[in-house]
Amino acid sequence: MDSYYKNLCGYAYTLTNSHSKSEDIVQNVFVEIWINKKNINPDYSIKSYLYKSVYNEFIDQYRKLKPVIYLEKKYLEALDLVVEKEHGDLNELIKLVDKEINKLPPKCKKIFVLNKKEGLTHIEIAEHLNISVKTIEGHMTRAFKILNEKLGIKIKTLFFLLFDFRIKLDKIKIAE
Repeated sequence: MDSYYKNLCGYAYTLTNSHSKSEDIVQNVFVEIWINKKNINPDYSIKSYLYKSVYNEFIDQYRKLKPVIYLEKKYLEALDLVVEKEHGDLNELIKLVDKEINKLPPKCKKIFVLNKKEGLTHIEIAEHLNISVKTIEGHMTRAFKILNEKLGIKIKTLFFLLFDFRIKLDKIKIAE
């Protein structure tokens, strides 16, 4: 580790342009090598193995970050649409959405709120309410149909901003 750490960090920096990310990558590589030390073939060049491992770790971290970048891009696009002048005051739009959610049938509303505001999955809601996942799916479909009829297509952008982005981003960060 002492022999290669600085050089590997330098190599990782050329890939990430971030000192902290490059150090994380190199540390992850060394931890992974330590864990799998019995599986490493001693006939291979350790130097080549380390550099290839750093590159592979960089690719793995990039792939994990890719969904977050995609969601951030979609979020910014949605934000641009909502902020346009034709939508008027964003607070009024949010109040309108909340008002329509409150008009949903009670069970439908409860399931919608648990899923979209609380971030629970369909399985978690089914276990919590002691009903089937199919029932949850039916109520969610019904809720979206009612809200779409009441609020129109442009409201989908606001739904994305209010619910999906925050929930999906949180779940991605938890998975990492």
